[in-house]
Amino acid sequence: MKVLHVITGLAVGGAELQLRSILQHTRHDAEVLALYNAGDVASMITGDGPRVRDLGMSSNTQLSALPKLRALIREGGYDVVHTHLYRACVYGKLAAKLAGTPVVVGTEHSIGETHLERRRMTAGVRALYLGTDLFAQATIAVSPTVADRLAAWGVRRGKITMIPNGVDFDRVAFDPAARARVRGEHGIDDRAHVIGLLGRLDPNKRFDMVIEAAAPLLGEGGKLLVVGDGAERARLEALAEQLGVRRHVIFAGERHDVSAMFSAFDLFVASSAQETFGLSVLEALGNGMPVLYTTCPALAGVRTDRARQVPGEVDALRKEITAEVTDRRSRMDVPVIRELYGIEAVTGRIDDLYERLGARSGTPVAAREGGGVR
Repeated sequence: MKVLHVITGLAVGGAELQLRSILQHTRHDAEVLALYNAGDVASMITGDGPRVRDLGMSSNTQLSALPKLRALIREGGYDVVHTHLYRACVYGKLAAKLAGTPVVVGTEHSIGETHLERRRMTAGVRALYLGTDLFAQATIAVSPTVADRLAAWGVRRGKITMIPNGVDFDRVAFDPAARARVRGEHGIDDRAHVIGLLGRLDPNKRFDMVIEAAAPLLGEGGKLLVVGDGAERARLEALAEQLGVRRHVIFAGERHDVSAMFSAFDLFVASSAQETFGLSVLEALGNGMPVLYTTCPALAGVRTDRARQVPGEVDALRKEITAEVTDRRSRMDVPVIRELYGIEAVTGRIDDLYERLGARSGTPVAAREGGGVR
């Protein structure tokens, strides 16, 4: 089958990197269209082989982009259009319907209790989402939490398919050489215990809470390594300065060498106020380290002592971090996580969904021989 993935943008982010992993393992011919900002992940995808195009939208309300998108879809002769993220779902599903695409699927990666992809969930946002979702045969939810929120919003239960995000465990495997290199880059002694944070620096991540909780534990033998960038960086740097630990809180900025950065950590802390899946938690477990998290729907019902849920409050979090720093648990594999969330199995389920929907629409199914990246 010929598949077009339509995504809002391709700057570095969880949904964008997840799409790249899916493209690396699909058994169908796939291309990508970004509505705007075909950033670093676009280069990664084209390096793997699939074609990436940028529609060049400049605003959320650029209705002139719709006929252009419809024309591109029609000219491409796609069997499936698969949309990712809010703006792409709104424009992509409608354009695919107008172009006569047999199968239209959307993935909802991030719907919180009060926000959809950092967008407050107003009545207008909800109405536009539900209106355009009528043009899709299926909506993929990446966790039971997302499925429940979609149903509560008004998406019919019968069209919601739960397929989790997948983890490319080879991509996040522990690398001792990379650990030494990253620590050397940032002046971190190999004997130091490193608490790691990774993600966009925005208020929902609550990295300020972790800095405050960890501050009494930081020094020459204990560092906090923050990987990511965003609007909160200056405020977080000022907080570390105010707490007298600026020298021991290291801001690495945005990085693409995920395995190397995880390998440099000894403990991973995920402190989000809201989360719809928790991919970074799974990746950290795949790298072998222990994890503390405030919320992670992906671990609901999963029994493992390698990840512990902790309160989202400074004093309680400090107590939990202290216990981990004291024990200094070594790295260990978590087989149950690999079984549940391996990217190969997850991508296979998405491909199966395309084929089932294609069969219902009368679209011939033709998979690439062998699968994987072209």
